[in-house]
Amino acid sequence: MSAPRLFEPLQLDDLELPNRIIIAPMCQYSAQNGNATDWHLIHLGHMALSGAGLLILEATAVAPEGRISPEDLGLYSDDNEQALARTLKAIRANSDMPIGIQLGHAGRKASTTAPWQGGEQIPPGADNGWQTLAPSALPHGEADHPPSALSLEEIERIKGDFVAAAERSARLGLDAIELHAAHGYLLHQFLSPLSNRRDDEYGGSLENRLRLVLEVFDAVREVFPKGRPVGVRVSASDWAEGGWDIEGTLALARALDERGCSYIHVSSGGLTPVQQIPVGPNYQVPFARQVREVVNMPVIAVGLINEPEQAEAIVGTGEADAVALARAMLYDPRWPWHAAASLGATVKAPNQYLRCQPRQYRHLFDNN
Repeated sequence: MSAPRLFEPLQLDDLELPNRIIIAPMCQYSAQNGNATDWHLIHLGHMALSGAGLLILEATAVAPEGRISPEDLGLYSDDNEQALARTLKAIRANSDMPIGIQLGHAGRKASTTAPWQGGEQIPPGADNGWQTLAPSALPHGEADHPPSALSLEEIERIKGDFVAAAERSARLGLDAIELHAAHGYLLHQFLSPLSNRRDDEYGGSLENRLRLVLEVFDAVREVFPKGRPVGVRVSASDWAEGGWDIEGTLALARALDERGCSYIHVSSGGLTPVQQIPVGPNYQVPFARQVREVVNMPVIAVGLINEPEQAEAIVGTGEADAVALARAMLYDPRWPWHAAASLGATVKAPNQYLRCQPRQYRHLFDNN
């Protein structure tokens, strides 16, 4: 029997991942003024012992008004940088797992309560609320306060915010950056004709709607150290009539590939409340497969990938180069261990945990 493809190394520029299991970004809504807290230390430390190939930190705002909620992680101030440095120092003392960060701006989906508080918009003027920004003055939900349409000067400022956050990421020694152009947040809002009704160089034609994502990518790639990956997460479809679709995604993927993008992480949805998503196992994998057919860079599939055999089939048949897990990792933070046991592979685990393994499975763990 051949070795499982899921546990083969994956090269992202100069960064070699030991396997093709990615821990997807997962917002924790537990920061204070954008600063990582003890919760992040516990949560991320837990994930860093899982044996996965790469841990990507949650969507991290490049500006205060770019936070999804007042409790979102940020990387726009010295305090943010110092708090995250403390968290990373503790994790790195106990794990050598590569760590990336997802940088983003929530746009019109900012200023909301945490999901367990309802996730509703906090209007400007209310406690902890602020005026949101977007390509056009179109609210996400009918009951939401409309965002302010960004001026060209404000767009330039936001590009600068991404650059500054990328520079902070480099100083923190983060191994990779993922730009968040999915799930209805600001960069995705510029892509979709449902949220972008501009009539300048950032709106109208597909070329114009791609412009900001490509400019942000170019600017971040310029300042992040050569050899450290810069990838992009996209929503392949809005799942809504007249919205962003797979054809636009393929055009964006080709343009990013030509610019030297390190990988593309293919998700979907999030732009509009009227989306109709046929949720089920592998429901987004066909999008990843279509993207993989037109690019040279690695493609990550994500979305209800829960079983080791399922993940191995996706990677083994070439539908994607890696899989990203989120909810499955929360449910089972040792998912990569169990996948290795199921598929007959090896995974790195701390020596302190070896005694939890039956003696016949200890050969599955690489502790060198």
